[in-house]
Amino acid sequence: MPNFYTDNDDIRFLFKHIDLAGIAAMCEEDFKFASQFDHAPATADEAVRNYDMVLDSLGRLSGDFIAPRAEDVDRQGNTLNEDGSVTYAPGIRQSLDKLAKADVMGFTLPHRFGGLNFPNLIYAIAIEIVSRADASIMNIFGLQGIADTINFFASEEIKAEYLPPFAAGRLTGAMVLTEPDAGSDLQAVKLRAFQDNDANWFLHGVKRFITNGCGDVLLVLSRSEPDISDGRGLSLFVCRPGPTVHIRRLEDKLGIHGSPTCEIFFDNTPCKLIGERQRGLITYVMSLMNGARIGIAAQSVGIAEAAYRVARDYAASRKQFSVRIQKLPAVRDMLIDMKIDIEAGRALLYETARIFDFEIGIRKRLENNPPEDKARAKQLKQNARKYKRFAAMLTPMTKYYCSEMSNRVAYDSIQVLGGSGYMRDYPVERHARDARITTIYEGTSQLQIVAAVRGVCSGTAEKFMTELAEKQYAPSLADLLQILAEGRKHLERAVEFVKQQGTEYMDLYGRGLVDIAIDLVNGYLFCDQASTKVDMQAPIDSANGQEPKTIPMKTRKAMLARRFVTKNAPKIAALAELIRSGDVSTMSEYDVFVGPVPASD
Repeated sequence: MPNFYTDNDDIRFLFKHIDLAGIAAMCEEDFKFASQFDHAPATADEAVRNYDMVLDSLGRLSGDFIAPRAEDVDRQGNTLNEDGSVTYAPGIRQSLDKLAKADVMGFTLPHRFGGLNFPNLIYAIAIEIVSRADASIMNIFGLQGIADTINFFASEEIKAEYLPPFAAGRLTGAMVLTEPDAGSDLQAVKLRAFQDNDANWFLHGVKRFITNGCGDVLLVLSRSEPDISDGRGLSLFVCRPGPTVHIRRLEDKLGIHGSPTCEIFFDNTPCKLIGERQRGLITYVMSLMNGARIGIAAQSVGIAEAAYRVARDYAASRKQFSVRIQKLPAVRDMLIDMKIDIEAGRALLYETARIFDFEIGIRKRLENNPPEDKARAKQLKQNARKYKRFAAMLTPMTKYYCSEMSNRVAYDSIQVLGGSGYMRDYPVERHARDARITTIYEGTSQLQIVAAVRGVCSGTAEKFMTELAEKQYAPSLADLLQILAEGRKHLERAVEFVKQQGTEYMDLYGRGLVDIAIDLVNGYLFCDQASTKVDMQAPIDSANGQEPKTIPMKTRKAMLARRFVTKNAPKIAALAELIRSGDVSTMSEYDVFVGPVPASD
């Protein structure tokens, strides 16, 4: 039976390479829950074994049950019934039932609510695995951040009502943020929240493009302060579907057909306030978005992995000009770049999730059990600020890189298959359609760049790379580390120039700055992987039907790091030179280049 966890050597390698024991100790708060809950681990080794066991189970479920249903799900889609209810595609409903029975619908929720209390890093791995099987079901499985938001900010009464059934898989949720006139600009949200004479809250208005808007738990961003027009006037509410919640339409989409995207009309719907008024966008949604960005990045890597595997298999079997097409240099180059791009995305994703776990863990420690020693408390507060800055930069970077990478890999997979890739006989056309949304929802690539470039220009990227550079690396990588150091100098000079030009120039060249930073970070991450102590073999292709061969994973990663760093070095230098060119024709000569708005027919 296929297992989408154990058949992925890179995931298994990173599982062993990353310090999961340290993350587990933080998540389990030094394993204090073992005395309260039977299923809570008592040691780091036990926690890591639990992670491995759950991922193994999820890998089997994804490969053996979810993936075979993905094609039918894509063709059938969802149904909006006359009574306003939504019926999932049969394969989605069946897979959700299986996921609930597997006890994986409360991945990061605390033990006391029936959750697994797993770190976000393990959840990211799980989302990748599920997304490889079917990207659309991830949009339901991957919305567990809704429950996390309730756990972080809601009252105990609301937590008790929603979280246990959520962890048991009896409820699904939706982030109800977007409106017809408030897409990326959530400060423009108009949906009204008001109170009656008894201080009960109600919602009135329309939301659009709501993923799984037919879910059982709706987190709704609404304007509670009518006199405040910006984000300070928004609060976050929770409600359930009912007679006052009307699904007016299901969007007819390019891809992810198994995920219902709804337009919702709230007709004076009863609801409850999450946390405090006026913090809906500024605090709660911004916190929710970090996890959501990591989730979409993981979905992107899963789609890319699925698409690559089809292309890799096809290239090994398809013959043209009397040879298998994988012998052709152009095809080889594409496949190598696809594979390395996926591993780069995975490396960045897992590192970002690790940083996010530390940010959350340190914050919990300071809130729930601050150290009595003043020096230790001060150090923890400094670390909390550091990880918050790192996470604020890395989450948009990762979402941007992985989603764009997923589209490139899906596009190239179709190219490897040629005409067959354009047909529905192979799943790569579905992967390409599914990948397309990842650069759009939860913030477009352009908005991710705007968010990430602030971290690059503020010095956060340099601080993060300094920490990476101070790690212990294999001596054989010294020349690669020198190339990365030179790349950082290019970035430093480019940032210095940009800061002299102002914010508009920074946004104009934001993509180049962020691309340089990502390539440098991934270069260090690959070098770190090549310096691993993990004793693991990597399979390599064998010719003429011979027995499969292996090389040490450490050796393979060193070869990969060398290709990645050396190929990107001239690109980094060229980008830095372009950024320092001072060319602002995009802004000054826009009207000339694009011409007038075309007349409508």
